[in-house]
Amino acid sequence: MQQKQKTISQQVSCQGVGLHSGQTVTLTIKPAPPNQGRIFVRTDLPGKPRISAIFQKVVDTSLATVLGSDGAIVSTTEHLMAALTGLGIDNITLEMDSYEVPIMDGSAAKFADLIAQAGVCVQDTPKVFFIMKMPLEINEGDKSIRLEPYNGFKIACTIDFKHPLIGHQDYSLDITPDRFASEIAPARTFGFLHELDMMRNFGLAKGGSLDNAIVVDKDKILNEDGLRFENEFVRHKILDCIGDFSLLGMPVRGLITIHKSGHALHHKFLENFFTRKDCWNTETL
Repeated sequence: MQQKQKTISQQVSCQGVGLHSGQTVTLTIKPAPPNQGRIFVRTDLPGKPRISAIFQKVVDTSLATVLGSDGAIVSTTEHLMAALTGLGIDNITLEMDSYEVPIMDGSAAKFADLIAQAGVCVQDTPKVFFIMKMPLEINEGDKSIRLEPYNGFKIACTIDFKHPLIGHQDYSLDITPDRFASEIAPARTFGFLHELDMMRNFGLAKGGSLDNAIVVDKDKILNEDGLRFENEFVRHKILDCIGDFSLLGMPVRGLITIHKSGHALHHKFLENFFTRKDCWNTETL
């Protein structure tokens, strides 16, 4: 049976703080018509500017994925975008009354719960996929991303931190709504205590706390309840990858293998992807 595009059945909202801005923001998620895609709306700005969640709108990847258009931005989009992609939502309107997506608990779990609460609505329009025909790879030092043909959507990720509590971790899974919700969505963003102190000195991470990030010191996890998964760090990197690759604008059928990558290299790969049209087709399934 042909796969159809999806939106949500009803409007839902949440409120939280921005990780870097510290500002309170209300996010309202609304159903959208077929072929609209995912669009952010800054309701706090004159004219309520709209920003499409596509890679051409990326304006910064230094600390998070930031989208911008005509002087308006939306920041720290990756966790929300991962939830939409992981749960198969193609068309959505995302209204925000500040510039940074709320960090919630540092994972995509709250956004996944909101989508489940709203309900998924199947639309009477075919879903179009990028189908990989041949491998495409990008390398930068010891970091790499490879996307190759695969009958599904799978991510294999490796990280390697010179820290005794993280070290070498790898994880791979086929991304389905159920597996995303249980294995990836709850994995929280993480940072090191010395980096957090430095960022705060530069006016960043104003909203950061043990309630919305794993904070790692030299020899211990500072969060009282510890980790949600033994390998929560690599799982969160997969979450970020799903969110960033969603900016292709359409779902991809392929195996993504990432090694020590981050937002900047993800974006570089997406830019390269569209120059290599020999590597993929677009098809309905």
